[in-house]
Amino acid sequence: MNVNKVFLLGNVVADPEARMTASGIPVVNLRLATNRVFKDKSGQRQEQTEFHRVVVWGRQAEIAREYLRRGRMVFIEGRLQTRSWEDKSGQKRWQTEVVAERLQLGPRPGAAPPGESRPAQEGETGKAGKQKDADDTIPVIDEDAPISLHDDEPKEVNPEEIPF
Repeated sequence: MNVNKVFLLGNVVADPEARMTASGIPVVNLRLATNRVFKDKSGQRQEQTEFHRVVVWGRQAEIAREYLRRGRMVFIEGRLQTRSWEDKSGQKRWQTEVVAERLQLGPRPGAAPPGESRPAQEGETGKAGKQKDADDTIPVIDEDAPISLHDDEPKEVNPEEIPF
């Protein structure tokens, strides 16, 4: 038995690049940064950043295009895939990327963790539409919790339709 499974939790490096295949399937390319913190031989704390290319297809690509921006945290579950092509000079090129099978958005910037509340902002209104005072708190509801998306049925994609 073989396993090709990747789990990444990191921050989006740049706004996602969205495209559509010739047959109308949405696809998003994004770059993700993950950090690893460790102690070196001398006991000094070190931090190492890795950058990953991620490809998201279908409905999840639409969600990624709409909600992901530079700096947002995202959890990706997927598989590794290596593509090859010839560049303009005839050189054979290879690229390994993560094909996302599941996408979970992290908390919104400035949102309190689920179950906590945050102070109301000046001029913010409550559910009844009345003006809230700056010292009132607004409870965090489910919309601030991470969103999990998963396509149950993988779609066959013609490699000729890949726009990159």
